[in-house]
Amino acid sequence: FCSFICSPQLFAIFAFATCGGYSGGLRLSVDCVNKTESNLSIDIAFAYPFRLHQVTFEVPTCEGKERQKLALIGDSSSSAEFFVTVAVFAFLYSLAATVVYIFFQNKYRENNRGPLIDFIVTVVFSFLWLVGSSAWAKGLSDVKVATDPKEVLLLMSACKQPSNKCMAVHSPVMSSLNTSVLSEIQSGKALKKRKRVATVTGL
Repeated sequence: FCSFICSPQLFAIFAFATCGGYSGGLRLSVDCVNKTESNLSIDIAFAYPFRLHQVTFEVPTCEGKERQKLALIGDSSSSAEFFVTVAVFAFLYSLAATVVYIFFQNKYRENNRGPLIDFIVTVVFSFLWLVGSSAWAKGLSDVKVATDPKEVLLLMSACKQPSNKCMAVHSPVMSSLNTSVLSEIQSGKALKKRKRVATVTGL
């Protein structure tokens, strides 16, 4: 019973917590021929909702004191925000359903209205989970590409000169974002399981 009730809640919590609370960053270095123009610690931070085109940073051009202002490429905010919104509402619905199942079980089984409503809402959420997981999986892929240090280095004019040495100091950690996608898929499966149970018991 607990696994039937609690699984959607737990997976939804993991989904919106790992995505909505994410912040990451990368560090690059540009070593110019003239060492005084170098910057060996260029920090670039980004976070949910991943409007990467608004993340700006300055890098040396290795041509005197002139600096180049750049921005990351892409905007995955729509898929990320949709993902988190669906996760939050799925959690709230699962929480409300838990209260009904525990404290109002008799009324829930009195007629077909309760199971029918539960069935319809669960079908809707299952569809939203499918759409959300697909959209966010694509959005996450775009975020990974846009924040790949190798891709960011290609944006810098100084790094196009063989005499300058450009390298990544460290890459962003994406493990929690990978977890968010897996959690959303598992939550969708848990909702589908409850949909089947609601179909059998009430319809």
